Amino acid sequence: HVQLVESGGGSVQAGGSLRLSCSASVFNDGAHCMGWFRQGPGKEREEVATIDPHGFINVADSVKDRFILGKDNAKKSLYLQMRSLKIEDTGTYYCAAAGSHLGTCIRPFNYWGQGTQVTVS
Repeated sequence: HVQLVESGGGSVQAGGSLRLSCSASVFNDGAHCMGWFRQGPGKEREEVATIDPHGFINVADSVKDRFILGKDNAKKSLYLQMRSLKIEDTGTYYCAAAGSHLGTCIRPFNYWGQGTQVTVS
């Protein structure tokens, strides 16, 4: 049973920073991809950043100069460090996981956390 629990959302002014964390039961298991997705008000859910079992990280062009995806091995969690936040970054951020085949993520991601709200004003 895959469990994903996000934390770290909140309200911040434009230009500020936030760090999201995801505690995952599949963390570093060598078989699952993990990532962050978001859904803004009135928008479809979009992929923000993912990491595959080999450690390859993919970050959306819209955030790659501002967001960093990483692993906190001590806490067994995936984090998303967000800086220079913009109003358009507002939304619910979801931690997600997916199986992999030969190191490639099986899409769509099918395990989801409950989401954490990020509001930029």
